[in-house]
Amino acid sequence: MKPQYFVGILFVSSLYWMYLLYAPFLLGMIIAALLAISTSNIQNFFEKLLKSKFLAALISSFLLAVLFFVPLGYFLAALSIKLNSMDPAVFKNIEIFIKEFLQAPPEYLSFLKPYTDNFMKEISVNSIASYALSLTGNIGSLSAGYLKNSFLVIIFYFFAQYNGGFVVDFLKRVVQMSAEETTLLAKELSSVMSVVFYSIIVNAMFQGILFGIAISFMGYNGLLFGIMYGFASLIPVVGGVLMWLPFALYEFSTGNSSNAIFIALYSVVVISVIADTFIKPFIIKEINLRLLDEDDAKMNELIIFFAIIAGLSTFGFWGMILGPAITAFFLTILKLFEARTKEYEST
Repeated sequence: MKPQYFVGILFVSSLYWMYLLYAPFLLGMIIAALLAISTSNIQNFFEKLLKSKFLAALISSFLLAVLFFVPLGYFLAALSIKLNSMDPAVFKNIEIFIKEFLQAPPEYLSFLKPYTDNFMKEISVNSIASYALSLTGNIGSLSAGYLKNSFLVIIFYFFAQYNGGFVVDFLKRVVQMSAEETTLLAKELSSVMSVVFYSIIVNAMFQGILFGIAISFMGYNGLLFGIMYGFASLIPVVGGVLMWLPFALYEFSTGNSSNAIFIALYSVVVISVIADTFIKPFIIKEINLRLLDEDDAKMNELIIFFAIIAGLSTFGFWGMILGPAITAFFLTILKLFEARTKEYEST
């Protein structure tokens, strides 16, 4: 057996065992690496300011931890206080509203009446309260899972920032590509991920502010529910509905029909249609123009927009990072194939 074949077999075997060993942490490592690529400009800024790679990586990781943990911590604390202080009469009003609506539905929903008779028997204050408690428990478990994954991502992110340069240089030497091709691949991925990272943050903050301002005029905690809407906006299609629909139902149950109609129309028209569908691509385009230099590779804002949606639909929360990264990687590989084809045809 030739020595190179033996080394190849050893490499494949070790790669398989490495995958088994690190499979539970693989997603976190990938997300951390992509976040490190996205925020490399922040790392470079602190590194030049502090003259220390370690301190720069430490501060960058702290800022990312604040971004992940502080909004969620405030949300959980405020939500727990709100649920514990909620008047039981609220559940009674919701029960009455739902039963009255199902007993005399609008004409265009009258065909559903035969199916709602059994459902009405199951509606009670206890069932609504138990559902609210179970929903709170589910939110708590999901938040715990989010906190665990975020903590691991931040740990991996620190090491990616601290040792990223060494890893990139090593990969450039190992992969069977020219220096120009590896530089192009790294540059395109870094450019796209930077635009994606900042556009996601700006868009979530923008939609959260819009919802928080509207809900604060109705007497609710605008900061709390603005943060909640910002996180919910990352969920494609149904993210906004998960926020405004409970408010509309509650306002209807208390007799404030005008408030219920306002929050529903405002959320659908202003936030979902105007802000998310029309303004979001312009936010991506503006960040694309301001963040990247003229010689940097730029991806069309609509491609980034649909890549974020596809990533969220396929991979869940972290898909907003994975979707654009996979798309950028694929398009860059196509460019490399195009360049090699032209080089082959010219010879």
